[in-house]
Amino acid sequence: MIASKKDPKTGEFLGTGRRKTSVASVRIKSGSGNVTVNGRTFEDYFPVMTQRTYITDTLEAVGLGGKIDMSVTVSGGGPAGQSGACRMALARALCGMDAENFPKLRHDGFLTRDSRMKERKKYGLRGARRGTQFSKR
Repeated sequence: MIASKKDPKTGEFLGTGRRKTSVASVRIKSGSGNVTVNGRTFEDYFPVMTQRTYITDTLEAVGLGGKIDMSVTVSGGGPAGQSGACRMALARALCGMDAENFPKLRHDGFLTRDSRMKERKKYGLRGARRGTQFSKR
């Protein structure tokens, strides 16, 4: 099971997610579907529709679309990594809100950490794997 966190003062449920080099922290509570990301509106921060649906699919999977207010703080990486981190953080917060959400979210892969990261550059090479060009003369 996921270790759930609840803010005792505000009653919000907390979740943390990571993807590539991005880290997202999500606070959710029941409401009317308002979403803010780093103090900006959801559509303003993620202008690409696929990134927004990637996050909101988590709410649709448990049948809470438009019923949850969400406040997201995300840092590091780019838009794709940040949307993946938000997705995982939201799934973890939903598990904290109701333990019955866990099997559905687990089965659909929302709680799986995507561990793919950029491989580091090695010495003697031009990148992570590419060597220098061979010159015969």
